[in-house]
Amino acid sequence: MLKRFGSYLVNTTRNMVGLANNSVNHSVVHNNATPFETATFGMGCFWGADCLFGATTGVLRTNVGYSGGTKENPTYRDLGDHTEVISIDYDPTKISYLQLLDLFWNNHEYGLTKRQKRQYMSLILTHSAEQRDIASKSRDDEQVKRAPEVIITEIADAQKYYPAEDYHQKYRLQQHKALCQTLGLTAELLQTSYVAAKLNGYVAGVGGVKQFLAEADSLGLNESQKEYVRHHVAENEGGGLYC
Repeated sequence: MLKRFGSYLVNTTRNMVGLANNSVNHSVVHNNATPFETATFGMGCFWGADCLFGATTGVLRTNVGYSGGTKENPTYRDLGDHTEVISIDYDPTKISYLQLLDLFWNNHEYGLTKRQKRQYMSLILTHSAEQRDIASKSRDDEQVKRAPEVIITEIADAQKYYPAEDYHQKYRLQQHKALCQTLGLTAELLQTSYVAAKLNGYVAGVGGVKQFLAEADSLGLNESQKEYVRHHVAENEGGGLYC
């Protein structure tokens, strides 16, 4: 039997029944108690960055929001002097801050060398003196590589962070409503869930099929969820992430 999910047809007779009837899989891993550090980056529209870092090995959680400015309680329609940023909780035993910075430098949508409005500026907000030193040296090294272009990335101490509205969190994953329902995702879990961060990247093609299949069981996915996501990883791998 063929049934439409999103923009494509799937065979629900075998392996897709769980998605077809939208039953919740209570075994998915929302909470990951691994000790972590936090990185905060602004690199253009935060939807693509949320996908990029979410599926990166060693990243535990992602959250998109607004920071770097002074306005109290900014919103998407009234940001004031804040910037769109992504907050990344990561396991430093699996991925280093320098490795995260490498992804940062090489995956801007815009703003790295050409001035944009503050909402989309290139920004590193550091959470420790060590992060600031690493980020500053990394920027210097990157400038050498990119000359004669001039990097305009700002580095500042982390400030108050305001999570973005619910519809921005795991934006690409939220386009797969049936999958979200089987994951039991709430507004809170869209901001905090380990599996939501991972799948938000995978459905956009980040990481590739091999990485996804190696990780799928540890995410607690059932067979129909695995097949659904695998299809989209294969379909979107190598495609663009940004708006």
